Amino acid sequence: MIEFEDGVRRDLTEYITMIGKVSTPLPQCPDVEGKWEQIAESYLPDGVREFQNYPTASIGWMMFIGMAVAKFWDTDWEHYGSQSNLYEQLRDAKGYDNLDDYVLQSVLGLNNEKQAKEMDELVQRCSQRVYSQLQHAKVEAGTIEAFNAYVACLHQMYLAGMAVELHELGYKMQKMG
Repeated sequence: MIEFEDGVRRDLTEYITMIGKVSTPLPQCPDVEGKWEQIAESYLPDGVREFQNYPTASIGWMMFIGMAVAKFWDTDWEHYGSQSNLYEQLRDAKGYDNLDDYVLQSVLGLNNEKQAKEMDELVQRCSQRVYSQLQHAKVEAGTIEAFNAYVACLHQMYLAGMAVELHELGYKMQKMG
């Protein structure tokens, strides 16, 4: 599964770099990365339920969540970092189905329709890429291996969302010294 997740990461990184949504090396944030397990655990019941009918939304929502958590980190991590369940807070604000609009408008502050549409389209394209990789993975549907592949996709979408938002906020990884 490590090889599959590495392939998803490489593809997403190449894509978002090629279109100028991140620079290399990708922005990183251990605080945001450290929230992954807690967020995934809370998200999985909703994501798995939605996957059958809306697979790209189920995958794509995690990129929005990564963006939101990166914005929280930049805004007031002392407050947000101590919250017990950031995913549930995001979901419960407007409901699962409206999580994308809530993150774009209320968290990221993209009230300009063009900016919000561009970010939404980015997430859709990334989600479609990742879903295609999941479909072509050599795993049997309904198995633990398929579940692990789905979680690997979510993890990489979360990290991509974090990197895109950190880049939007002006963070760049540079060698010191």
